[in-house]
Amino acid sequence: MDRNKLEQLLSAVQAGDLTIEQALKRLGSLPYENLDYARLDLHRDLRQGLPEVVFCENKTPDQVKTIMERLWEHHDRVLGTRVSSETAKFVQEKLPDARYDSISRLLKLTREEIPTPDEKSPYAMVISGGTSDQPVAEEAAQTLEFLGNRVLRAYDIGVSGVHRLLDQHALLADADVIISVAGMEGALTSVVGGLVSCPVVGVPTSVGYGANFQGITALLAMLNSCAPGIAVVNIDNGFGAAVYAHLILRRIQS
Repeated sequence: MDRNKLEQLLSAVQAGDLTIEQALKRLGSLPYENLDYARLDLHRDLRQGLPEVVFCENKTPDQVKTIMERLWEHHDRVLGTRVSSETAKFVQEKLPDARYDSISRLLKLTREEIPTPDEKSPYAMVISGGTSDQPVAEEAAQTLEFLGNRVLRAYDIGVSGVHRLLDQHALLADADVIISVAGMEGALTSVVGGLVSCPVVGVPTSVGYGANFQGITALLAMLNSCAPGIAVVNIDNGFGAAVYAHLILRRIQS
């Protein structure tokens, strides 16, 4: 149950449209619902301001469907990450309102259109070293947008052609937080960290030849950056970077 639904519930009791017993029955599933294979944290939005998000990798299509369906009963927005096209198709047959993006592998349920922030709102800039990093970058960008943030993108601006990065300097300098997504040796994040004054979130990707070691090389490069002000999330974790950036933007706007 999110804050809006709780306010509606309390208002209904106050107005006499709902009895205390009926309200207690609805609240009875807090703080979680036990599905045996999953315990849904229905109280998380009230604690953290963000509802539970479904990590769908290695779950069966039926498990994903049931979890998202139950969360949908309590929240106006539900997000699933790492969703295969087969699982997405199965869920959409049961939940026709679900929208799937094959690049980011995000599956979304929203009861209302997410408001678009105006051009004066604080913004996150999501950048990538190469086009091959786009799935991770889009997971970050679309998660931020799902959470109601303003996002600008600049992809394929890696250090092998650093003039492409410098061409984006004005937008980078004005950003309130930057998510830098890069594979290979992960140098983009260090370079950006030395150009801007805002927080930079580095996301190493598993993109690269053998000595990239499925992202370990990029991860260690970002962790060892000599540029200050850089935080680093796990390999391919665009979602985690987006939530971190969202918390920064939310604090700016509060």
